[in-house]
Amino acid sequence: MILLFGFLIVFGSAMGGFMYAGGNPVVLVHISEFIVIGGIAAGIMVIASPTHVLKDVVVKIKGAIAGGHTGKDEYMELLKLLYEIFLLGRRSGLIALEGHILEPEKSTIFTKYHSFIHHPERVEFLCNGLRPVVDGKIKPDQLEALLEVELDAKYSEADGPVHILQLVGDSLPGVGIVAAVLGIINTMKAISEGPEAVGEKVAAALTGTFIGVFAAYGFVNPLAARIKHNNENDDKYFRCILQAVSGFAKGLAPLMAVEVARRSLESTVQPGSDELEAILKGMPPAR
Repeated sequence: MILLFGFLIVFGSAMGGFMYAGGNPVVLVHISEFIVIGGIAAGIMVIASPTHVLKDVVVKIKGAIAGGHTGKDEYMELLKLLYEIFLLGRRSGLIALEGHILEPEKSTIFTKYHSFIHHPERVEFLCNGLRPVVDGKIKPDQLEALLEVELDAKYSEADGPVHILQLVGDSLPGVGIVAAVLGIINTMKAISEGPEAVGEKVAAALTGTFIGVFAAYGFVNPLAARIKHNNENDDKYFRCILQAVSGFAKGLAPLMAVEVARRSLESTVQPGSDELEAILKGMPPAR
């Protein structure tokens, strides 16, 4: 919801300053300008985007409004989950992990961690990382490269909506000028109607330029930046999994594999080493 608060600050500051200077917000409401600018912006998105990217734009905007930040508690849950999985694999053999990987929604381990199991893409990435280890189809030192390729593809796909919104944001000032030019054309036709009619139409034309610039730099480009930040946040979560699984596949003890993953995290979400070790050692054995 912090995103909506930011939008409110932007809008309130612009309108507040305008009104303080003696302006009336009603004079900025010209439906024709909104139709021109909104319609062209929507058309740009449709022209530039495949259907799946348009759908992703909607999903990413919803995620940005909801927040999309992975907090310390979620990372703590992830590290506990990884430790349980690795400990089970070490004590009972890798074959003991097969049931958890094949049917994660029925796993007695996965289902304990709601911030993980309720995100299918996280479940899929962990299972994809563990599957070749359990099947013995890959050498341990080759696993990290395999997961890196998968992460690069994920990040590239997630960045599609960012590029589209940046394109729209960069285009909006020009679209505002188009709306203004159309308004001036109408103004030229209304010269014979007198100064009052001309003044109203000039105001409408200038409003088009204002809306284009204001929407671009006040809303669309910042929204694209927030979505990109959320994508980077998701990437860090996946890379935490990558570091842990890769370390475990190379023979690190469960606790050390999780420690490698912990150290890959930013300080704002990173649990303390002693704190994490105490929690992990106090956990009951996984089954």
